Amino acid sequence: MDGHGIIYSIIIGFFAGLLARAIYPGKQKIGMIVTIVLGIVGSWVANLIGNALGWYHNGDVAGLIGSVFGAVIVLAVYLFIHKKMTKS
Repeated sequence: MDGHGIIYSIIIGFFAGLLARAIYPGKQKIGMIVTIVLGIVGSWVANLIGNALGWYHNGDVAGLIGSVFGAVIVLAVYLFIHKKMTKS
């Protein structure tokens, strides 16, 4: 991935993370860096799901909607794990 691809991933990840946090019910106490990582990982998850279902071809990148969908999944898993760890 070249420099532009990395910057593009960070920007899309940021917006996908913000939208995922807005969609997900309840308040999430996470910072900006975690939001960006959440969006980037969400995009990666969307790519995996999209490739498995035949929606994307190798080398395709999930768009913003797919990235938000993936970020919501990642956010739910993150909050579940974080809640379990803080209760112990």
